[in-house]
Amino acid sequence: MSDDKKSRNGGKILVEALIRNAVDTIYCVPGESYLPVLDALHDTSAIRTIVSRHEGAASNMADAYGKMTGRPGICFVTRGPGATHASNGVHTAKQDSTPMILFIGQIESGMRDREAFQEVDYRQMFGGLAKWATEIESIDRIPEIVSRAFSIAMSGRPGPVVIGLPEDVLFGTADVQDIDAVRVPTTAPDPENIAEIRAMLTRSKRPLVVVGGTGWDSESVQSLKQFVTANNLPIAASFRRQDLFDNRDPHYVGQLGLGSSPELIKRVADADVLLVIGSRMSESVSQAYEVIKSPSPVQTLIHVHPDPFELNRVFQADLPVLATLKSFANGMAKQSPVEGRTWDEWTRDARADYLKHSTPPPPHAELAGVDLGGVMSYLNETLPEDAILTNGAGNYTVWLHRFYRYRAPTTELAPTNGAMGYGLPAAIAAKLQYPDKTVVCFAGDGCFMMYPQEFATAMQFGAPLITLVINNSMFGTIRMHQEKTYPSRVSGTRLSNPDFVAFAKSFGAHAERVHRTEDFPAAFERAVKSGVASLIELMTDPLQITPQMRLEEV
Repeated sequence: MSDDKKSRNGGKILVEALIRNAVDTIYCVPGESYLPVLDALHDTSAIRTIVSRHEGAASNMADAYGKMTGRPGICFVTRGPGATHASNGVHTAKQDSTPMILFIGQIESGMRDREAFQEVDYRQMFGGLAKWATEIESIDRIPEIVSRAFSIAMSGRPGPVVIGLPEDVLFGTADVQDIDAVRVPTTAPDPENIAEIRAMLTRSKRPLVVVGGTGWDSESVQSLKQFVTANNLPIAASFRRQDLFDNRDPHYVGQLGLGSSPELIKRVADADVLLVIGSRMSESVSQAYEVIKSPSPVQTLIHVHPDPFELNRVFQADLPVLATLKSFANGMAKQSPVEGRTWDEWTRDARADYLKHSTPPPPHAELAGVDLGGVMSYLNETLPEDAILTNGAGNYTVWLHRFYRYRAPTTELAPTNGAMGYGLPAAIAAKLQYPDKTVVCFAGDGCFMMYPQEFATAMQFGAPLITLVINNSMFGTIRMHQEKTYPSRVSGTRLSNPDFVAFAKSFGAHAERVHRTEDFPAAFERAVKSGVASLIELMTDPLQITPQMRLEEV
């Protein structure tokens, strides 16, 4: 702990607390409510300030940073409307278990409860949305509250913290003692847990590993692979966690979520032991809590999670294991293989099912426009192993989740809460964090229009990402459900779009429009070589609503 005491305003004290906690980047939209923070950032080269054009985009960038680094993504927004806009990213971080801290400017303390200009009670607003929502009520407590925020954001199940910053606290001055970076506690599996897991696997004939959650790193991912390989276990990824295991590995059998293989879903139902590592087994993973039934699964359930409040919360586990994912994977990797296994054929068949399902079929005979299966085949063949792919929400993501084969951790940035518009802000954060990696954003025409103005951010800060806008002139997911429930009664799902190519070029970006599948490779290569943020608009068949279904068949 430092004994250095200097009279500083609250903004400088806060920025020093961020520096001490190894913050190197913040995402923000500036506001007069936190001017002292902006002023303090002017005097430090330790923190890079990325200014977005919308608070929702800034909060999504912070979420993406948290996913990539395992450290809290830091976002600053102004009070009132700034906070409500930024709530989008807070919800994403909560459902995605992403460490994040959102700082919000606040009215002066003496003006509370008068509905002052842009006044919002952030504890009340974010109480059920964030992992912790608070307000710094005294300048002396800034280091303490910031330290606690980092601890909460990263401990157990990671998540978002929201902190209100009253103007009088930021503009006030005081002699405040700085404190060192917080250390996050860890938990490891009990040796008895590991012995019991081995015994359960020994008795199993149809085991299945399901991997998900956050808190993984390269070492733990490698340990997971070592454990799975040594025991020839089939492993599936939970929703939008496909990058946790090399999809080319013979043990990988698919993902549970949008675009899941019917064969994999049946295999989950038929498994006698489910070893779930890190995943909460949400609605999409559990198939509406029916294939993995709540509260008592039919399968023997081993549930490994770093947060005691997640264990036995929705599913009663036969063996709940409280451990960080890293400690569990490393511990299992050190064990000798389970003797007498009988599931080799089960694993082989599961892999064969995955390969069949994840191979793009020939395009439909009546397909008009670009075949997204062909696009995915090209990207599988040409993208570097560490390329980062981002996306928001919509039926277009089914092609990505089903046909792209992820190879390395931290290469899939996608919101498990189904937030539209996530892809572009996440891609900007990724390209700025890893400038040498290829970053590709996927967005439907409806999804892209949530935060299209962030092309200005990409150009301003030099983020030469590639955005693929899949244009079918409608909200495809909603239209699909509409046709299922109210056939031929189209309401609210048609889109009249701008000229996306002209739009992107207006920012100085590279942009092209592609009508034919065979023209995509050359267009993509031109985008890569352009050296600036790029947009490729893919004109797709509005009737091809999923890879296997046309709209008239719904």
